[in-house]
Amino acid sequence: MTETQLSRAARYRAGKALRLKSPRGAHAKLHGAMTRGPAAILAQSDPARVPALVPERYKRMLASPFAFLRGAAALMAQDLAQQPIAGIPVQACGDCHLMNFGAFVTPEDNILFDINDFDETLPGVDFTADLKRLAASVAVGARAAKLGRKSARALAAACGRAYRLRMHELALLSPLEIWHARVDLEEQLPAFSSAALRRKLRKIIARARGESLERDDNFPNLVKGNKPVIADKPPAIYHFDPKAPAREKFDAGALFAAYTQSLPPERADILSRYTLRDTAFKAVGVGSVGTFCAVGLFMDGEGSPLFLQVKEAVPSVLERLGVASWSGHQGQRVVLGQRMLQASSDIFLGWTQDKASGRRFYVRILKNRRLGEISEIGEEDALADYAALCGRTLARAHARAGDAAMISGYLGGSREFDSALADFSMAYAEQNDTDYAALVKSRAAPAATKAKRKPAAKKAAPKTKAPRKAPPRKRA
Repeated sequence: MTETQLSRAARYRAGKALRLKSPRGAHAKLHGAMTRGPAAILAQSDPARVPALVPERYKRMLASPFAFLRGAAALMAQDLAQQPIAGIPVQACGDCHLMNFGAFVTPEDNILFDINDFDETLPGVDFTADLKRLAASVAVGARAAKLGRKSARALAAACGRAYRLRMHELALLSPLEIWHARVDLEEQLPAFSSAALRRKLRKIIARARGESLERDDNFPNLVKGNKPVIADKPPAIYHFDPKAPAREKFDAGALFAAYTQSLPPERADILSRYTLRDTAFKAVGVGSVGTFCAVGLFMDGEGSPLFLQVKEAVPSVLERLGVASWSGHQGQRVVLGQRMLQASSDIFLGWTQDKASGRRFYVRILKNRRLGEISEIGEEDALADYAALCGRTLARAHARAGDAAMISGYLGGSREFDSALADFSMAYAEQNDTDYAALVKSRAAPAATKAKRKPAAKKAAPKTKAPRKAPPRKRA
């Protein structure tokens, strides 16, 4: 009998016993030396990115401390490696922050709220890694919304409490019941105290059902005619330069043909009824800017479009935690993690590789999932509702991929872990401000140096009068 086959009570006791090794209060402090050069860590991935988009990546990260946190998953992963863990592994999201959640339409036309991107997902990671990144993003988001320290800490604690209470509920269910658990967004609306958040989420629900897709600049538009193509909207969406090096383009036909082999036969059959008509590059996200991402336009015989997103998959930043690295196809890692954590995954989720460049990708339907900036939900009551919703959603994902009873046993019935998580979040929010300022300074330094080295304009030489000629000598 394996540990997961033990009774619920036995697994709860096992989780509770882990507090002796790792007390819940130990999670309150930010451990480790924080003098680790954030700019240098972030720059480690620059050589593998599309060179022309590296400045765009930093431009997006420099927009605010919250944007910096979103793009600095590698930096936080390195910091999390120094923190205490509970000792309960799950399939981790890896980049769990407030803006990495969205609304999704199921085949049954239900609107689910769930985690969005899984680029950094990895199995065998302690559940506290995701939870600490999410709670820290709540604290950073509260500071961005100009809320006071007391309010920011309370919001981070509330996020942890929502996770803990939902995990207690899930621990009472069977594995199959946990697997079928989901967060129906429309059912959640009446529970929100914030009228502003209810209005915003209703708009998201409408957008998720396909309304007003073309209003989002991140979503491709069609140029219709004899040969429909994707409209260029640089720098977000643009067509490939045929003269670009191999690492900055791909063989779309071969890549999508290989991709269909990763799909179940019935889904490959559905895709076979569409024809690839056009491809374009698409700059995405904050931390992902510069990684190779493209959009394929497929159309059926009646001209109905299907957009598939091809997104580069590189090793997860969570490998910095010292867990076992992923030895297989990185695109497959993302697909398997998404299928594990999401309540209802994309039917066209698959993986593939471009032979010429060697890049590995995962593929999914491109959807309009943009939630907007944190400032749009910055009112305290709205942020509280939204942070709690994210906490409950993360608990559901972890319960599918881990042991809900063990996690519940470790967290317990008191607010001790909530309080410790809030303290950690506030400490990390302050560290995030410091790191953001360091990046601002490092990016400004090269520009200043370049300005100093710029040669000054040469001054025009002063005009000089021509020397007067000596008068001719008179003849004797």
